[in-house]
Amino acid sequence: EVQLVESGGGLVQAGGSLRLSCAASGFTFDDYVIGWFRQAPGKEREGVSFIRSSDGSTYYADSVKGRFTISSDNAKNTVYLQMNSLKPEDTAVYYCAAGAVGFAGWGWGEYDYWGQGTQVTVSS
Repeated sequence: EVQLVESGGGLVQAGGSLRLSCAASGFTFDDYVIGWFRQAPGKEREGVSFIRSSDGSTYYADSVKGRFTISSDNAKNTVYLQMNSLKPEDTAVYYCAAGAVGFAGWGWGEYDYWGQGTQVTVSS
């Protein structure tokens, strides 16, 4: 059974940091792209960052570039999203997702498996 379990969300003041984790099981980690998406109330789900586990290639949305860092620990089948210099507009439910290498990218419809989400709230 494929599972993606996010953790690490919470409430933080603007300028603070959080590290999200996405623990994956039930599939071959290297065959997938792991992406982080977020969805704020009343807004569409948007791609934040993704990593291709096989070669470590990373991609970031312009809105988080320079502030967020995605990384993976392939031995633990876990992907992390280090979020620094958080802003109130980063407030959202953050989801991790897994999609096939060569297909999955910025579109949320390109991913096959999803976690349950973790709430990130940044106060001003």
